[in-house]
Amino acid sequence: MEKTKTVYESEEFRQMLQSASAMKEPPEKDGSLRQAWFLHRCRGIVAGREKELGRKLTFLVVTFGCQMNERDSEKLRGILQMAGFVPSQSEDADFVLYNTCTVRENANVRLYGRLGSLRPFLRKNPSMKIALCGCMMQEKDEIERIRRKYGYVSLVFGTHNLYRFPELLCSCLLSDRQIIDVVDKDDSIVENLPAERTYAFKSGVNIMFGCNNFCTYCIVPYVRGRERSRQPEEILREVEHLAEDGVVEIMLLGQNVNSYGKGLDHEVSFAQLLREVEKVDKIQRIRFMTSHPKDLSEELIEVMKDSAKICPHLHLPVQSGSSRLLKLMNRHYTKESYLDLVRRLRESIPDLSLSTDLIVGFPGETEEDFLETMDLVRQVEYDSAFTFLYSRRTGTPAASMEDQVDEETAHERFDRLLALVQSIGRKRSSRFEGTVQRVLVEEINRQESGLVTGRTPHNLVVHFPGDESMIGTIVDVLLCEAHGFYYMGKRVADAS
Repeated sequence: MEKTKTVYESEEFRQMLQSASAMKEPPEKDGSLRQAWFLHRCRGIVAGREKELGRKLTFLVVTFGCQMNERDSEKLRGILQMAGFVPSQSEDADFVLYNTCTVRENANVRLYGRLGSLRPFLRKNPSMKIALCGCMMQEKDEIERIRRKYGYVSLVFGTHNLYRFPELLCSCLLSDRQIIDVVDKDDSIVENLPAERTYAFKSGVNIMFGCNNFCTYCIVPYVRGRERSRQPEEILREVEHLAEDGVVEIMLLGQNVNSYGKGLDHEVSFAQLLREVEKVDKIQRIRFMTSHPKDLSEELIEVMKDSAKICPHLHLPVQSGSSRLLKLMNRHYTKESYLDLVRRLRESIPDLSLSTDLIVGFPGETEEDFLETMDLVRQVEYDSAFTFLYSRRTGTPAASMEDQVDEETAHERFDRLLALVQSIGRKRSSRFEGTVQRVLVEEINRQESGLVTGRTPHNLVVHFPGDESMIGTIVDVLLCEAHGFYYMGKRVADAS
């Protein structure tokens, strides 16, 4: 089975595209049909350019940031391919799109570096189009900087109107001026747009957009907007389509999946949604992220405990082990309540793998606060953790807090925490040595020929002998040797 899937579109969108081709004017109401009309028009524009140039037009989408952005990029790539562009592995392409992140300052710095590196390609190909979208584009200061210093960027749009990409692409292809289309709010959820999946056998599925939590260090609610849940029937329809198209593992995505369903006309809890997703026959594995500790219900724990499909791996960001800092962060739980939640999870799901996010150097963090974080890590014993230095984001409450931690102190604490996290993680990850695990084969091993690479339900990486025909299948593998955070294994049929 191939790793990269060609464009996937639903039957509903195919019908819309056919209907749109017969329309002289686009429908006035925003939605899938209007975007199908513009996509049909883009096809004509691209075909005309191809004829002029005597070659196919190429595109590249580069993604910064989280899995929500990765899923958005799959949709953007799908639209570009349906418009007639062909994928490129190089930024020397006719259409280059950066899907940006702004959670940490270094993501902004990286983007501007990449933009600068495009100048030689632009000189060689003056008709090249450069586009920016995503979270960073919701920041007014960054938009002004792009307008002032990067006039060669053709198109800028944000997170709220990503679904209008076919329409914006059409305008971009027909115009020589810079188009900036960023809105502060748009509650629309447009279904059925095409997507190019990175993998044929697994896929992310957005179940909600935005965030209501307003953690004081986080800019996401300001750039992604308030929470909006998709209708459960639309989510299930998408999962069913994906299953029929060969997907065996899905990742349900949201900034806080535990608060899914709030605000719908008929509220549905995340646990209830999971029960329905489980019923889709050809889906063999279900993952989800991200879970906010304050909203993780007993009902969800029970669903995970009783499920044969939900993977026993939970990403449960804690950020800090200091209850004082957690209050300043506006996290709505304490160290003690978090540890109690972990206890209840492990009592119900004894072999559960836990991962987390940890911030070092939050404003006002004392050595005592930091030691509380170290203590929590020792008590929980995470399988893995993403550790971050606090990044000051303009517009968030934490940015204006007093007692910003100096860089040298923050780095010293970061190194101590990282050493502890890695030591515990290596020990936790090795507990499966000598056991047989079901492994989803994801790709040919990049370092050593004759090996394939896959993941266990606990999200552990395994390398073992195999070939391309195994990609996308789930096989029994004996985990022979633990090497830190990955295993060397043998397929059970080959291990005897």
